[in-house]
Amino acid sequence: MSDCIFCKIAGHEIPAAVVYEDDDVIAFDDLHPLAKVHILLIPKKHIASAAELAEEDAAVVGKIYLVAKKIAEEKGLAKSGYRIVNNCKSDGGQEVFHIHFHLLGGEKLGLFV
Repeated sequence: MSDCIFCKIAGHEIPAAVVYEDDDVIAFDDLHPLAKVHILLIPKKHIASAAELAEEDAAVVGKIYLVAKKIAEEKGLAKSGYRIVNNCKSDGGQEVFHIHFHLLGGEKLGLFV
């Protein structure tokens, strides 16, 4: 989508502090971190939210979780723990309408409801 900021990051039209990239997934530091480590993981394919996932998107969502695990290990979060969050649509807290996952860690995180 031409006006999607995450599509522009995935297409390298907008700079980002990329920590991982392959043909399907890109991960980058959040501009407004909510934890010591706060990384966003997105599919390069535009999918508006979890509500718009199709059967053919299952592989890329699974891959995102494996990439999150890899990054968590590289950042030293694996032993102490980390959180992976996805917000779906406006009432769920989604602000950018390109599906994305937050990897948070590096400190004790409070309860999240």
